[in-house]
Amino acid sequence: MKILVANLGSTSFKYRLYDMADERQLARGGVERIGSAESPCFVEIAGKKQELKVPVPDHAVAVRQCLAQLTDPQNGCLQSEQEVAAIGFKAVHGGRVSGVQRITPDVLAAMEEMNLLAPAHNPPYIRAMRLLGEKLPQIPLVAAFETGFHNTIADKLRYYPAPHEWAEKWQIKRWGFHGASHRYIAQRTSQLLERYDLRIISCHLGGSNSLCAIRGQQSISTTMGMSPQTGLPQNNRVGDFDPFAIPLIMEREGKSLQEVLNTLAEKSGLLGLSGISGDVRDLDEAAANGNGRARLALDVFIAEIRRHLGGMLVELGGADAIVFTGGIGENGVNIRAGVCENLQGLGIELDAGLNSSKGNSERCVSKAGSPTQIWIIPTNEELIVARQTKHAIEG
Repeated sequence: MKILVANLGSTSFKYRLYDMADERQLARGGVERIGSAESPCFVEIAGKKQELKVPVPDHAVAVRQCLAQLTDPQNGCLQSEQEVAAIGFKAVHGGRVSGVQRITPDVLAAMEEMNLLAPAHNPPYIRAMRLLGEKLPQIPLVAAFETGFHNTIADKLRYYPAPHEWAEKWQIKRWGFHGASHRYIAQRTSQLLERYDLRIISCHLGGSNSLCAIRGQQSISTTMGMSPQTGLPQNNRVGDFDPFAIPLIMEREGKSLQEVLNTLAEKSGLLGLSGISGDVRDLDEAAANGNGRARLALDVFIAEIRRHLGGMLVELGGADAIVFTGGIGENGVNIRAGVCENLQGLGIELDAGLNSSKGNSERCVSKAGSPTQIWIIPTNEELIVARQTKHAIEG
């Protein structure tokens, strides 16, 4: 069974193709600048990359283009597009609809109800899913919602202390995101440590960030709430923020509510604090050269990770493993060191030498004998979506 996993933007389509018989990645590729006169398209199969530029007016044509490349008699990896059993999407927010769903009008309607909370993600996915359903009806479409992994979180950690009817009527709850990444970390860490009852704290740190407390491969608590804007500081998104500050900002700066929300969603986080960049690599360099605001942004980021990490240690009653993943989690030597600093009393002992070593492979970076193991594990969200899609179409 071959599964195509799609990652959509408003003008982009990126994909990976898996053979689910052995979960091998057969190809990856994508189309950029959809809607332009010349859209760059690429596909990489068996280490060989092909590129071309053709007119791609919409996402349905983008899928057609990728299928044409995958079935190319000379360079493709498929005999026919009929080999593609389904397209799986790493969908973000469906509110009342979660988990893994075959895409139907009701699923799309549920996603539209959440557009205000995921404005960068839901609208392009909805448009593309609807278009693909109309123009490629022969290919089943499956949405694997990021919120699904967090369905196991108890009500005491899901409900906000706000009017109860808001939760029942409008889905005002802590939903959590990055579900595919945290699910992969739960499964892979259990395989590596050969235990399936582990207490794990998964630290997904990259362009956006969240922590997840996991017990026995199930989500117990997570940092993101009702929307992907909350929780830890992001590269340009605010994270946790007092809502009562918003009317004050509106009054003092003469801005509308939408203008303030746009600032919190696009010009805040590490970028807003530093005034330089939302990229930790840039901030590390600037801080090393004496830039105080870059240092402040990094310190706030680390402090917020530690604050949430502490709460999760309490909720889990300790941790067997802390796992760093994502671009920052895998490569941020100073971030990992800052998060784990002076936590020996909690059984968390980072090995400075191992932490500083380079490499993209899975590796343990805690000291020998540390009660809590500290790991770096590259995530694989696409593989999780492929697995979920396979299960969905198999019923």
